Amino acid sequence: MRKNLISIFIIFISCTFLHAQKPKTPSSSEIYQSIQKLNFLGTVLYVAAHPDDENTRLISYMSNHVKARTGYLSLTRGDGGQNLIGPEIRELLGVIRTQELLAARRIDGGEQFFTRANDFGYSKDPEETLTIWDKNEVLSDVVLAIRQFKPDIIINRFDHRTPGTTHGHHTSSALLSMEAFDLANDKSAFSDLLKDASVWQPKRLFYNTSWWRYGSREAFDKIDKSNMISVDVGTYYPLKGLSNNEVAALASSQHLCQGFGRLSQRGSQEEYIELLKGDPLTDDDNIFAGIDTSWNRVKGGKAIGDILYEVEKNFNFNNPSQHIPQLLEAFKMLQNIEDTHWKTQKSKELKAIIEMCAGLYLEVSADTNWATPNEKINLNIEVLNRSNLPISLVSLNNSNDLIISKNIALKSNVKYNFKEVIKIDKDESPTTPYWLSEKGTLGMYKVNDSKLIGLPETPRFYNIDFNLLINKVPLTITKPIVHRYSKPEKGELYKPFEVIPEASAKITEKVIILDNDKQRDIAVVVKAGRDNLVGSVEVCHPNDWSVYPKNQKVNIKHKGEEQTLVFTVIPPKNESEGYMSPIVTINDNLYTKELIEIDYDHIPFQTVLLPSESKIVRLDIKKKGENIGYIQGAGDVVPESLQQIGYNVLTIKPEDINAEMLSRFDAIVVGIRAYNVLDDIQFKQQQLFDFVKNGGNMIVQYNTSRGIKVDHLAPYDLKLSRDRVTNENAEVRFLKPEHPILNYPNKITQKDFEGWTQERGLYFPDEWANEFTPILSMNDKNESPKDGSLLVAKYGKGHYIYTGLSFFREFPEGVSGAYRLFANMLSIGKEDLKLEAKLND
Repeated sequence: MRKNLISIFIIFISCTFLHAQKPKTPSSSEIYQSIQKLNFLGTVLYVAAHPDDENTRLISYMSNHVKARTGYLSLTRGDGGQNLIGPEIRELLGVIRTQELLAARRIDGGEQFFTRANDFGYSKDPEETLTIWDKNEVLSDVVLAIRQFKPDIIINRFDHRTPGTTHGHHTSSALLSMEAFDLANDKSAFSDLLKDASVWQPKRLFYNTSWWRYGSREAFDKIDKSNMISVDVGTYYPLKGLSNNEVAALASSQHLCQGFGRLSQRGSQEEYIELLKGDPLTDDDNIFAGIDTSWNRVKGGKAIGDILYEVEKNFNFNNPSQHIPQLLEAFKMLQNIEDTHWKTQKSKELKAIIEMCAGLYLEVSADTNWATPNEKINLNIEVLNRSNLPISLVSLNNSNDLIISKNIALKSNVKYNFKEVIKIDKDESPTTPYWLSEKGTLGMYKVNDSKLIGLPETPRFYNIDFNLLINKVPLTITKPIVHRYSKPEKGELYKPFEVIPEASAKITEKVIILDNDKQRDIAVVVKAGRDNLVGSVEVCHPNDWSVYPKNQKVNIKHKGEEQTLVFTVIPPKNESEGYMSPIVTINDNLYTKELIEIDYDHIPFQTVLLPSESKIVRLDIKKKGENIGYIQGAGDVVPESLQQIGYNVLTIKPEDINAEMLSRFDAIVVGIRAYNVLDDIQFKQQQLFDFVKNGGNMIVQYNTSRGIKVDHLAPYDLKLSRDRVTNENAEVRFLKPEHPILNYPNKITQKDFEGWTQERGLYFPDEWANEFTPILSMNDKNESPKDGSLLVAKYGKGHYIYTGLSFFREFPEGVSGAYRLFANMLSIGKEDLKLEAKLND
């Protein structure tokens, strides 16, 4: 994981993470800011397509300066992108990016929402996007988000009027938002959603525009801005000691898997939003003009506002608990208003403020971070009242209605600890991201429970209710069960409490390639979710394959431990592919899922349950050369994939490269985006070119066109573009059918381009020197041919190859043709050596 963030970012991010699960202990200034937000009854919803699309400057400004309740609706979870910090892609990358969004919102003060749309990869136009997505279902989710969140203002990140000029997901997010703006208040539209939320009509819909929309600052300066609002998002917050742009930079820097760690910014900066729909503008710098954002907005709210405005005006920073009697009085009055939306939202905010003012510390820590159904869990409960107010703990209860009577008067600053035991329900479902529980489609996640749609993560079922009496007013505060522990090198740490199955299993290799019909041993790892796990495991496999033995015994003494069992796989004589899955049987219960743990410092620890399966391929593949040096870039499994087909692969760091080291290898492969993320590679580029000149092969995989860290990517002129072919089934034409790379040692045919996933490739070169030979041509529908996906150049005695083909996606899916073509790339020139050896003999 990358460690080179600026110190202030590291400190801020670390604190955010360490306290993500911990009971909050806010400062007086933070309490005061919460009261300011409590007294603003206006809501803003920002809409875009992916994690990192959101403008954190504007979200932070709306939340921290305007004081509006602010949300970000990201239509997808970003599953289709790349990962700069680890090997996770697709669904697991979506889990990481979801948590990075939540980390960003904890900093900029926003809330996070999603639809069921799956980020299937880059799309060039909204027509394709809305075909692969189920447009009606995603539109339904956007309407639901509006009806539930009830925004006065919607701000689109992208322009609905410019299809084809940006990612199809981007334009689609704007198109759907435009349509949902009108439908949200139509009872006949998506009437099935009315059981979960009432109709709602936002007042205005804006587009977050900028000078780049018009090509240049000069062009933007000349346009008519009468339908735009401009705001200075560089405002400074004395209570935070940070400017808005500094807060925004910290928030966007949470997107580490996308390489968004960045310097903070200060000073004045204008943001523009253009009115698209709704009430006309009456005040050129106030998006809420004409909208009552005071407590007068709510019937019966004036009396509540009179109390709360007084608290805000005379807030006691030295002793916030002084205001609790007033806050409690406002809370009681709030329970009698008719508007259920504002009653629910403001009760939640007010309850949190009362808790903060009282300095209440309420924590429930389990002695483990996970448990299995029917298991008993030991809890340590800590209660602390750091005010002088009369507060009593009446009782505790959990989701199963287990009530534990206490009736204890909480003395000021005296800690109370209780040891309790709860039992996990025998039928409890395991904790996992809800959108991954059922198999969806290429474009949509399947969510059976309508109440979960839109939520950023699965709600915690195991919580403890603290039933309190504060100044004789009953108040219930709910806390999730967490696991608190420490490490000598890190101090106090927290993990979420999860429910997992009693057994999970995985085959250690996700793709198993056999290049002959010889038998091969595979390892199946079974993990125990409880003590004394006894059962058996077998491997489900295609009919033309054999696995021996049929089953083996499992016997694991302690929870959390693993047992590795070795099975022998016997492939068929001919080419074949399919899937293998381990099946664990415990007391007639079958377990077929793998428990995946995601552990990065900047997000909470995640456990994910996915179907456990590995692709197995009997592949006729030939190769020349044995020893491969791999320079890891942004993270992929290409080295492991090459080892699967018999290469000796050593991962090397740029700083360790020298002529003697390079001489050990037949080829050097440069990982994806290495020239974007590795600073030191610029100092080793000439040594790599010399390696090629002396007879080695060098294969460079795709890099983005911006942020290249070397002056010369290749020994000859080569210019990258943003050209890509997103249709994984696009026709592939052979420009040089007789070229060795298509013929030796494997004959490459059209069949080798069948079964590709997500895309053909990306960031192809569009200009190159005459020394390069383009091998393939391809293009998406209605586009010109793209000939730069695979370029080969002879340089000295060796070969330099640049490819934008998405091998990093195809290898983990076991795409046979991708392996065969890559073997040819590694083998190029070896046929000449073979002939030369014969002549010398």
